[in-house]
Amino acid sequence: MVALNRAVAVAEVEGPEAALRVVEGIEAREYHLFHAVRAELLRRLGRQEEAGAAYEAAIARSGNEAEREFLRGRL
Repeated sequence: MVALNRAVAVAEVEGPEAALRVVEGIEAREYHLFHAVRAELLRRLGRQEEAGAAYEAAIARSGNEAEREFLRGRL
């Protein structure tokens, strides 16, 4: 979780490309927020197809209906 928070901070300071490099180094592939953060960064980079797949991965791993609904809206 700390590493994902760092990636979000990096996105605000250095941009989504730098943050995506941080996210790609995190070993949390089963955690839904990993995929949600990655999806948002990919969306910001205009990589819509990859972002969509990442949003789908986040939705599939979320155990909370409110979060799934939010992610579906982003998708």
